[in-house]
Amino acid sequence: MFGIGIPELLLILVVALIVLGPKRLPDVARTLGKGLAEFRKATADLTDELRGAQTMIEREAREADRAARVRGGTQAKPAGAEPKQHAAVPAAAPATDPAAASDAAPAAPPAAPSEPPRD
Repeated sequence: MFGIGIPELLLILVVALIVLGPKRLPDVARTLGKGLAEFRKATADLTDELRGAQTMIEREAREADRAARVRGGTQAKPAGAEPKQHAAVPAAAPATDPAAASDAAPAAPPAAPSEPPRD
């Protein structure tokens, strides 16, 4: 619970007892407990509302996806669904060697030597 151990909790209670006094401490604790319970209820209601909205949105998205599939994909596809287009590869001159006529990309130029030449 927020990293508060038993000794820290006892210290807080002793300070509250000294500051508020024995007559007001039960009333303050009761009010604080009711406020905390009301806060928990409000956050639980908000969480339930958000989960319901998320579920509804997901259901609508699935229904729209199914409808698009049934219609043969005539609707616009979601972002990112378009096929990626690659840059055009320049055409090479016709080769006489059948091995060179493959659609493979041209070989990379040889790597530069790792050490500079010595004089």
